[in-house]
Amino acid sequence: RVPTCSVEVLVPDFQGNEDSIRTVLEARPEIYNHNTETVPRLYKKARPGGRYERVKEIFRFAKTVAPDIPTKTGIILGMGETNEEVLDTMRDLRTVDVDILTLGQYLKPSNDHIALDRYVTPEEFRMFYEAGMTMGFKHVESAPLVRSSYHAWEQVQAAGV
Repeated sequence: RVPTCSVEVLVPDFQGNEDSIRTVLEARPEIYNHNTETVPRLYKKARPGGRYERVKEIFRFAKTVAPDIPTKTGIILGMGETNEEVLDTMRDLRTVDVDILTLGQYLKPSNDHIALDRYVTPEEFRMFYEAGMTMGFKHVESAPLVRSSYHAWEQVQAAGV
């Protein structure tokens, strides 16, 4: 370990395999990150091999195995979700003690991906930030260009690592 360097892991869902999740957590990363990506209604379309409920199971298990390791997730916006669906998903993620949340604008990477539905306004991103902080997230990054690594050092500090 290097005292001036922190390690955040961005992991797949491991198809819910608890042994794989435990192995990562036993390595003691400073932050355990798995991106939620979207709201439940759009999950099968956005992540064909994934299940939204599995995301919650992963975070619930992570907090059971390593309650002291901050958890983090990201949602990309603009694929057809409503603002209320985003807020409901944020509330849902707090029920499994997710600590850090990133919200950014979806940009269609290829013709094989979901179509862009809309550009989220800066005012909406601000509203999501304020709502997330009120819900109890330790840190929220919410703006068009935000990705899971955006301002990562500030996220580490906010999580108390």
